[in-house]
Amino acid sequence: MRNDFFVDSEHLSETALAKKHKIEGDPSCRTDHMTYMPGMEQIKSDIREKVMIQMEQYDYSVYTEKDVVAALQHEFCTVEDFKALLSPAAEPFLEQMAQRARSETRKHFGNTVYMFTPLYIANYCENYCVYCGFNCYNHISRMRLTPEQIENEMKIIADSGMEEILILTGESRSMSDVEYIGQACRMARKYFKMVGLEIYPVNTDEYRFLHECGADYVTVFQETYDDEKYEKLHLMGHKRVWPYRFESQERALMGGMRGVAFSALLGLSDFRKDALATALHVYYLQRKYPHAEMSLSCPRLRPIVNNDKINPLDVHEKQLCQIICAYRIFLPFAGITVSSRESESFRNGIVKIAATKVSAGVSTGIGDHESKYTGKESGSKEGDEQFEINDDRSFEEMYKDISQEGLQPVLNDYLYV
Repeated sequence: MRNDFFVDSEHLSETALAKKHKIEGDPSCRTDHMTYMPGMEQIKSDIREKVMIQMEQYDYSVYTEKDVVAALQHEFCTVEDFKALLSPAAEPFLEQMAQRARSETRKHFGNTVYMFTPLYIANYCENYCVYCGFNCYNHISRMRLTPEQIENEMKIIADSGMEEILILTGESRSMSDVEYIGQACRMARKYFKMVGLEIYPVNTDEYRFLHECGADYVTVFQETYDDEKYEKLHLMGHKRVWPYRFESQERALMGGMRGVAFSALLGLSDFRKDALATALHVYYLQRKYPHAEMSLSCPRLRPIVNNDKINPLDVHEKQLCQIICAYRIFLPFAGITVSSRESESFRNGIVKIAATKVSAGVSTGIGDHESKYTGKESGSKEGDEQFEINDDRSFEEMYKDISQEGLQPVLNDYLYV
């Protein structure tokens, strides 16, 4: 099995290429993606079973215009209504969906749009995910920031006015262990009111440690809820274990995190089924942990270093808008984040309808905020980015644009007492 997503890098050694092709071509070389590896915590939870039953039974071709009209007329959106709103039958009703979504957004979030920025502190990775720029077989410039470099990046970001940060690493315990991430969280608490994490999944006690270090919430992309497609896209590393990744948010909540975020990477598999599963993951966990804050992201595939064949064109903007509006109608209290993967025009439009959170001043590279924010060369090397962004507006530009749309940019909505 050769995957159309990945192009061989000319910089890979013959040994590395041979190993990569063997893993791709011979399933017997790959571990069982449904079996936990040593050290992975297993929790007792029925959430995964509930989500998968609904996703596997979902046949969006059976829904009609009548089902969509009924869903939009109901005061409260049921699971069946949500399935209708995700179906192709709902595409002609996008304007009505947008109006309903806007009404729900204003009812629960007012006129506000939250802002944050990501900070990648390392891009080493031990996984072979064929669509990701950080994957262990992609020849890129690798880097892990020192504590001094992390603090310098944070100070530069904080000086811009940003009050919320999302700390990210590649998925490598050996190069970015939990203590290293915890140290970054303790630094971030000095500069920011809100600290999020998007790192490799860890056990409950490790999430508890990171929360004690200052982390408020955890984001984990399931990538795709289609476990068969997941197996073909994640060929090596701890990320290959599908159920352990699925249960990450629940372990984070068990570890004391205030909030968790969910996402499928739209375009990896059937985007309608992945959108359904993502929302139901939130829906069922919200009922089990009603105190927790929950949000969804809606990313599409983007090109990566050494592979410009990856693109998001199989999920068009109208379909992405449909998904986001359906999310808002079904989950009126959940936050919805639209990242810099999307264009400036799309993000400007969707924040007026359903999205409640956007990133600004974004870089997916390592150690380049000094050059990006100040225009000065940092004097040290920089690590390559995870993917190409599509909206490179600065914090100041984003703040101004949101304000000009008649919305209120929010930098922080939480007080520690």
